[in-house]
Amino acid sequence: MAGNVQDIRSKQTDSEKITINLGYVDLGHVDLLVREGFYSNRTDFIRTAIRNQIERHSDVVRQAVTRSSVDLGLRHFSREDLEAARDAGQVLEIRVLGLATIANDVTPELALATISSLTVLGALHASAAVKAALADRIK
Repeated sequence: MAGNVQDIRSKQTDSEKITINLGYVDLGHVDLLVREGFYSNRTDFIRTAIRNQIERHSDVVRQAVTRSSVDLGLRHFSREDLEAARDAGQVLEIRVLGLATIANDVTPELALATISSLTVLGALHASAAVKAALADRIK
């Protein structure tokens, strides 16, 4: 039985938790729509509303992504990736719209040696030490 136990905490999720404040009347409208069966819960309503707004502004988003030369989606930087960049004399300007992850075995020194700037529209997952080391390079 012990062989079937999995550590759920180590799994990365595909979403980021945010907090919003809504007025009581707006929240009441959301709850009404959930109760009437239009949405399964408040989260379903909020996700749908956000996706509708992103779709509504898709042309602007597409142009901004192209103009800014950002990577769209998930971008992972392993220790090996950064060591290869360092060994090739490359310095990275990282721009991600989505999720950027820097592996936990990346040292602050390696990050400083290889990352000149880091812009993430979405979420950045990295060790606290790497985030602290790159603090003045994160935009």
